[in-house]
Amino acid sequence: MDYRHELKFLVSDAQLEMIRYRLKLLMRQDLHQKDGIYTVRSLYFDDFGNSCMEENENGIDNRRKYRIRIYDGNDGVIKLEKKIKCRGMTRKVSREISRKDCLLYMSGRAPLLAPDSAELEKELYAEMKMSGMKPVTVVEYERCAFVEPRGNVRVTFDKNISGSEAIGHFLDKKIMAVPLLPKGNHVLEVKYDELLPEYIAQALEISVLQRTAFSKYYYARNYKQN
Repeated sequence: MDYRHELKFLVSDAQLEMIRYRLKLLMRQDLHQKDGIYTVRSLYFDDFGNSCMEENENGIDNRRKYRIRIYDGNDGVIKLEKKIKCRGMTRKVSREISRKDCLLYMSGRAPLLAPDSAELEKELYAEMKMSGMKPVTVVEYERCAFVEPRGNVRVTFDKNISGSEAIGHFLDKKIMAVPLLPKGNHVLEVKYDELLPEYIAQALEISVLQRTAFSKYYYARNYKQN
């Protein structure tokens, strides 16, 4: 996958519902969601020096994050991912892993490499051995997603964003977590390739929305430290 544009905005309940109503008439809802929503849970990694945390705090443009992700509290599909940001654009590399390997990662240990291990697994293995990369926080939220093939556009609304220190319970059906944003505040994300179609930009009213560099990972870590 090539690099994509990624825009983030803070939206209120009223803004979210108004924009969602418009998008229902223009875009297709993500087929994976049930009743218009699904839950995303991510386990984020950082190293001995908390480099990922510091890069976010200092606004460093070229950075990467490793995470493990599940959906709707279901461990049937577990994905190891690396999200890369470069020159204001983003790219994601993903690899499905076994529950056994996920449990090893959760304990701070790297699964042994095999001849058919993916490059992503080799990179994280090296980071864990050399830089002390390990899981440090969990983030969970409810997501509603819309897609449009033209421009490869994906618009997501992330509600009830919460963080947790319960790394050992990452694969549980439910996990205890604390809110990371004030009640009624949510995050709207817009991802696209080259150009955002004008009719979608108009429906979103991007010019009047509050742009943000909000990082769920950073807010979860910052809450922990406070």
